[in-house]
Amino acid sequence: MAQQSKELDPEVKSFAGEKLRFRDHFSTLLLSGDWKMTLLEVALLGSLSAAAKCLPGDRVNVVGSMTLKEVAALLWTKAAVARLYNAYCEAIFFSFPQYRIQPPQEHALKESKDLCGRDKRQLEIIHFHDRLTLLSQFFFNVGLYYALPGFYPATAGATDAPHLLERGLKLVANHYVLSFGMYWMHRALHVVPWLWDHIHSYHHWAKHPLSRNTYQDHWLDNLMNAIVGHGFAQVLVPLDRHTFWFSQLFRIFESLEKHSGVSCYFNCAHSLQRWLPYAQMPHHHDWHHEGHKSCNYTFSALGGLWDCIFGTRKGGRALELRPEHITRHDVAQGKKPGRSRSIMDKPLFCLMPVVSLGVLVAVRLRNNRGTVQEYPLM
Repeated sequence: MAQQSKELDPEVKSFAGEKLRFRDHFSTLLLSGDWKMTLLEVALLGSLSAAAKCLPGDRVNVVGSMTLKEVAALLWTKAAVARLYNAYCEAIFFSFPQYRIQPPQEHALKESKDLCGRDKRQLEIIHFHDRLTLLSQFFFNVGLYYALPGFYPATAGATDAPHLLERGLKLVANHYVLSFGMYWMHRALHVVPWLWDHIHSYHHWAKHPLSRNTYQDHWLDNLMNAIVGHGFAQVLVPLDRHTFWFSQLFRIFESLEKHSGVSCYFNCAHSLQRWLPYAQMPHHHDWHHEGHKSCNYTFSALGGLWDCIFGTRKGGRALELRPEHITRHDVAQGKKPGRSRSIMDKPLFCLMPVVSLGVLVAVRLRNNRGTVQEYPLM
């Protein structure tokens, strides 16, 4: 998705009024705050669609994978869904101030900073990395299609289609593998000084996140998340075609929501996953962005199990929110003091789980001769 960071005038010094018209709530991400980058995205996706339609199938399609035409359709859909759901999240933020995680004064524009706490220089840097993110993500996605046959699963025959229960179990397993990899990658980005100083700190310039901040990172941050997240998970726990589509779109919903600045039943993805053990809501990740204890809490991408197991769960402002929108684990945790440092907070040890997961991926690909192959659970 093309990311635009100049939709806010960093020179404005007053907080947006609460009585805006509904159509004014939408971030310019809906149609783009940077037309040049949007045109670039349209050109990239359009060229992919044109190649899929005009060139012979035996030249552009990969055996064992969905067609290139469907890959293009998936990327178009992800771009559209990200824009539309971002607009929805920001409309909720401005329409229902009672559901905001941080009080209005926290978002008040000070000096030359935007609503999210970033100054003009930081916005310019993020804007540059938005463009690199667009290019790197496009070539990474297309490169995966040709480098790993089966990564984008082909349509299964009527007799080969997995049972609904099997699809559900694989989806949960896939997402926990995804979350495990992203948990340790995210934690390493905070623990390893070089990774924090030169890469991940860019994302944390936004102390008061809105959904538009979701992919506004250093381009390498986004690329590493794509590799360790969906990349590793699809190799280790392959999903069938329909579940793969659902997973890709669900992750967009979940990612935008946890940066949305609101924690309530309007968060569709988080409401759906509340039944998972130790599930988290957007207010957990919002606390992570506020910068407490060097942001050393709430690293999970989905669910919240790994934060609980590895001792990094924190309720944040949960007890300041409406009772119906906090989890039972927030109530149980209350306002317990912060965690103590462990051996996993040392840079070398923190990277070991990510490296180990990468080794498992390499072994599996070697055993499958460089292809991604589904295997039945039932």
